[in-house]
Amino acid sequence: MDDMMPLMTHATERTAGLVRAVRPEQLGGSTPCAKFDVKDLINHLEWVADLFESLGRQGEMTEQEPYAGDFPERAKRTLAAWARPEAWEGTSPAMGLPMTTLAHMYLVDMVVHGWDLARATGQDYEPDPEAVSRALRFTDQMAEMGRQRGAFGPPVEVPDSAPQFDRLLGIIGRDPAWTP
Repeated sequence: MDDMMPLMTHATERTAGLVRAVRPEQLGGSTPCAKFDVKDLINHLEWVADLFESLGRQGEMTEQEPYAGDFPERAKRTLAAWARPEAWEGTSPAMGLPMTTLAHMYLVDMVVHGWDLARATGQDYEPDPEAVSRALRFTDQMAEMGRQRGAFGPPVEVPDSAPQFDRLLGIIGRDPAWTP
């Protein structure tokens, strides 16, 4: 918890800032995540926040609700749930995975979807290098499960010499060179 909470907090705050800067006319724009336009991506982030708040409180899976435009507020509640020491204990009853695994899943979502949103809306984005390193190590181990569960797409070929963030994007199915 001690080393993950700062990474989760920074990634969440960075992504929330990107969401706040989206202009209404950008909501229909395409994103690197082919199944989402900008509005759908933000709605997905809202669901991620709700889901991981519930999971952080040992709760159930949640259903995605219609777009509300309140991701930053939901994200604050998620971080509050995970700031409790007991959030990190044991296994999630809803997902059957260790709580530390869920925390890493959340970190990957915040880092990668932050990039998706920034790239789609022309915003600057520089993820925390330690968050990228942790996310890359995690996805290296979990990529196949992520693909089986539909969380990751087919891998995109990225050279081994590419920066860590580009390799992370490639593992989960994003093209680091994507442009709108």
